[in-house]
Amino acid sequence: MNRRRCLAAAALLLLGASPAWAFPERPVTFIVPFAAGSATDQLARALGQSFSADTQQPVVIENRAGASGMLAAQAAARAPADGHTVLITTNTTHAANVHLYKKLGYDPVKDFAPVTALGRGGQVLVVHPSQPFKTVAELVEHARHNPGQLSFGSGSSSSRVAGELFQQMAKVRLLHVPYKSNPQAITDLIGGQIQLMFADMSTGVPQIQAGKLRALGVTAAKRSALLPQVPTIAESGVPGYEMGYWFAAYVPAGTPAAVVQKLNELLIRGTTSPAAKAFFEASGSEPFTTTPEGLAQFQAAETRKWGQIIRAAGIEPE
Repeated sequence: MNRRRCLAAAALLLLGASPAWAFPERPVTFIVPFAAGSATDQLARALGQSFSADTQQPVVIENRAGASGMLAAQAAARAPADGHTVLITTNTTHAANVHLYKKLGYDPVKDFAPVTALGRGGQVLVVHPSQPFKTVAELVEHARHNPGQLSFGSGSSSSRVAGELFQQMAKVRLLHVPYKSNPQAITDLIGGQIQLMFADMSTGVPQIQAGKLRALGVTAAKRSALLPQVPTIAESGVPGYEMGYWFAAYVPAGTPAAVVQKLNELLIRGTTSPAAKAFFEASGSEPFTTTPEGLAQFQAAETRKWGQIIRAAGIEPE
């Protein structure tokens, strides 16, 4: 890996420029592990606008949904280590999956260079309006009398683990239905194929406002400004419940440090752009940025935390 870094840096120096100033030299690809319309996709597109304006280089958004983000992470890990391929991802690929799957096809630590955290937020528990329960407490009571009869969909590890933790803490049994991404799960929830899900705000709130879904509770420790009338799950029937998610950017291991630093600066600046601010406001999330070293430390702590939650929920790696 050191050899790759040295070769990349040497090649840039031969061009008569430092790695930072030589970057980017061509269009940059943002790989997103989830489908178009997902929260991660929306953030990537907002950042892409700012990135392109700052560098005068096009940004291509490449959605590689499926396998809980593993397809996208594998593709990003195998890309050239020159900074022109950036993985815009979440705790799904870089904190949760290592505890959920026996084989990932990538190493979330060894195969990547951290760039910066980008944002964080909570989710919302939504149900189809036809369901008889209108509060978290009523849902828990219904689920206890009908074990395994209610299904919840998830299109990310954040969504799934939120549901698994809910089962553990509420002492209920639900049926898990996996999807490639949360928008697909939302579509089936609206169609009545599943009964509930823990959705990110950006995909859930518009459907709540349109009356197509009913919100029962938010997963964060405090109520969301987007849904001030909706209580937290903790205050509405499951004391102590809390679950959130985060976004971050990574590049392939071996990317020159100067290029990583340049990306860090560009992406952090992007989180303050009008498009990014609109995303954070609409999604109920907030900007959260770090140094590359800070992201590595944060990721390590989050990986330990998610592992504890997943093991406590009794989830066996697939």
